[in-house]
Amino acid sequence: MNMPPITLIDHLRGTIWARTLTADEMAKVEASCDEIFVPKGGFVCRKGDPLPYWLGIIEGLVKMNNFSPSGKNVTFTGVPTGGWFGEGSLLKDDRRKYDVIALRDTRVARMPRTVFDDLLEHSLPFTRFLLMQLNERLGQFIGLVETDRLLDVDTRVARCLAAMFNAHLYPGLDTLVQISQEEIGYLSGASRQRANQALQLLEREGLLRLDYGGIRVLDLEGLRHFQA
Repeated sequence: MNMPPITLIDHLRGTIWARTLTADEMAKVEASCDEIFVPKGGFVCRKGDPLPYWLGIIEGLVKMNNFSPSGKNVTFTGVPTGGWFGEGSLLKDDRRKYDVIALRDTRVARMPRTVFDDLLEHSLPFTRFLLMQLNERLGQFIGLVETDRLLDVDTRVARCLAAMFNAHLYPGLDTLVQISQEEIGYLSGASRQRANQALQLLEREGLLRLDYGGIRVLDLEGLRHFQA
């Protein structure tokens, strides 16, 4: 039997940062946040857009993406269900530096900037959460730069999968990652066919299993340290 979809309020209450808020603060968050639906291939937001919201993924998967002047497609990272993003741009008070594109039908939670700023100003636990968030994001991007510049496709696919298991950035992700080979290709900078070859190699190595509806991670540490 299919489970009913998670509600916006349930999603908000299930976040790590919600545990840091007082009852009054949480009530204000619940009253002010809303959600939007973005179909597969649609833009959650575009490069150059103003930044009126902090954004979270209720259900779905998005990629942070940009294009070089020559038209080359560059994917920075993916954000699965449970992840929140955009805090860096809000803190800098700058327009968005990248596109955010839905890789599948996606529900997006939106916290108004005014509420985000109020929590940042008055809630020390929320500020600590954001410091951890930014630190984890920095570590993630340093790893992605290393992976993109130094490592082969098989290793990139392994590290791409492993990066999704970050308890702070993406809490609650199950060992069965509901992600397609096409989506893995987008996030690791490989074609669908090449990503499929890499996944088959990782399966032979005993690090994962290709299941119906996704990828079952069997050895997370093995994925994190895999190198072809």
